[in-house]
Amino acid sequence: MNFRFMGCDDIAWYDETFDGVLLAFDVTVKSKGAKILAGLNPYFGVKVEASLLLFNPKPNSLVEGKIVKISPETIHVIVLGFSAAVVTDIDIREEFKYRMRNGEDCFVSSSHKRHVLKVGTMLRLQVESFDEEVMHIAGSLLPANTGCVKWLEKQSEEALHMDRDDHKRRKIA
Repeated sequence: MNFRFMGCDDIAWYDETFDGVLLAFDVTVKSKGAKILAGLNPYFGVKVEASLLLFNPKPNSLVEGKIVKISPETIHVIVLGFSAAVVTDIDIREEFKYRMRNGEDCFVSSSHKRHVLKVGTMLRLQVESFDEEVMHIAGSLLPANTGCVKWLEKQSEEALHMDRDDHKRRKIA
């Protein structure tokens, strides 16, 4: 498929027809002939098939975005460059403590000191709700599979290597 991605000016709205925001599309013309349709102006119809890439986050799904602002009560994120998301203090895991590090606001995990959330960090969050009118996501960091994307991926790679090592030891024994 050759997806055509929409430009920034083209994707800033929610379309009820698609129940989402159109991000990209791929159109295939199914018939070589066109039918002329009656009307005031001459119209023609061509059979086409389209594959659409839509953005419509559902509750409990995961999305990723870049942190743009942090305060003791909130984390503000931009998802896909156009949708704002916010995580409030009641939706931030207890392990994350607000700190000032080198003059920067951040949240640091009390159980994993390298798990730091600061401006510029790519954040994975769980969708609590999505307001289509203003394209705003209310998010949560309560599930364990949310947080700094780099840190989460590093942890999953380390767990995968540990599982492989355990499997090798069992075969030898």
